[in-house]
Amino acid sequence: MQTHEFKLLIIDDEPNIRSGLLKGLQPLCLQTHSAGNAEEGINLFRAHRHDMVITDMRLPGTLDGLDILRAIREEKPETQVIVITAYATIETAVDAMRLGAFDFITKPLDLGMIRHQVNKAVEHLRLVNENRQLRDELTSLGKVPDLIGNGAATRDLVRQIVQVAHSDATVLLLGESGTGKELTARAIHHLSDRQASPFVGVNLGALPESLLESELFGHEKGAFTDAHRQKVGHFEAAGAGTLFLDEITETPAKTQISLLRVLEEREFRRVGSETIRPFHARVVSASNQDMERLVEDGGFREDLYYRLNVVPIHLPPLRERRDDIPLLVNHFMESFSRRHRQEPKQLAPQVMLNLIDRPWPGNIRQLKNYVERLVVTIDRPLVRLEDLPKEVNHSRATGAVRRLNEAVEEAERQALGQALIHAGYHRERAADLLGISVRSLHYKMSRYGLH
Repeated sequence: MQTHEFKLLIIDDEPNIRSGLLKGLQPLCLQTHSAGNAEEGINLFRAHRHDMVITDMRLPGTLDGLDILRAIREEKPETQVIVITAYATIETAVDAMRLGAFDFITKPLDLGMIRHQVNKAVEHLRLVNENRQLRDELTSLGKVPDLIGNGAATRDLVRQIVQVAHSDATVLLLGESGTGKELTARAIHHLSDRQASPFVGVNLGALPESLLESELFGHEKGAFTDAHRQKVGHFEAAGAGTLFLDEITETPAKTQISLLRVLEEREFRRVGSETIRPFHARVVSASNQDMERLVEDGGFREDLYYRLNVVPIHLPPLRERRDDIPLLVNHFMESFSRRHRQEPKQLAPQVMLNLIDRPWPGNIRQLKNYVERLVVTIDRPLVRLEDLPKEVNHSRATGAVRRLNEAVEEAERQALGQALIHAGYHRERAADLLGISVRSLHYKMSRYGLH
């Protein structure tokens, strides 16, 4: 976006200020409008969807500049708002900036300063537009940054992430430990209109119960014995971005009530304060527990569960993403080789097959840690089957597990053979029949000698 391509709205009850700003800024704009009160200004904004709004804080009528900011945040969050006022206080400035104002300027106005801030805001708009274009390109390609894989389960997860990212809905991520819940939350944030605002992650299971509400909502100096200074909590720090609440089921009953109130009323108080503060962030929570069972057993509030579970996303375990394991392993090998200043290593085909067949109860986190171990501890450029630690080698399996594996392998071998015959040994068609990738089909054909 160039400086002269944006639409500007000026809201001020003083006609001379409106006319002065219009005259001074009109050469920079594609289109300009002005209003003398908040109601008129909000109506104009809804009609024209301005890119930039300059508004006075105190206006005649029942609405003021903060009400305008709230309306713009709901209608078009990327609009840049500059607030001007003759009655500046720190509290007012903080409230305006927390609601998403680009800047806060006091009267009397300096046109040169206004023009400078407008140019800065337009540059920010340009960057936001570029990020949105990049995000749209990623969406059209079906890709989410850092989410690696092209199997059916991963593609379905990407579709859900892209769909929910364009809304403000509260999201609940459910899945086993190590399946990438924080990575998914970050992907939702990255693809949303909130990506220019903070992403704040909180592990509720790692916070002591005595300090939990202080950590979440902040506290005032002197609110309790060790409160030697004012503290901004995670809800406040998230601003208009995304607040990720991991291990949500670890929340004590008392704090569950506080969370429910904040989510319902979209406001909170710091510990020891009577001041009500607005809450604007999108909440993404996560759990590796069966939350419905917890609710039934009385271990989690039903009303809070339904408030969090607006859009549930189930993250598949790694055993349901076996097609992605080669991509994940290669990515981790390259990443850890660079980090530890090691020469890149290659895996023997039998090693990759071994890794694909493992159950990986710790999911992606376990695989990632294991690959780092291979990079650090194995000196030779080719990793062989005998180099694998005992706990991941097939030779450690018990007789019962071997018998079960043999039965599964025989059934898989027969299914592969039948699909290949039915497809006339056309590998892409055979892979489609089996519902697996061509890469995975190649590995399995090699393993069972079906070449």
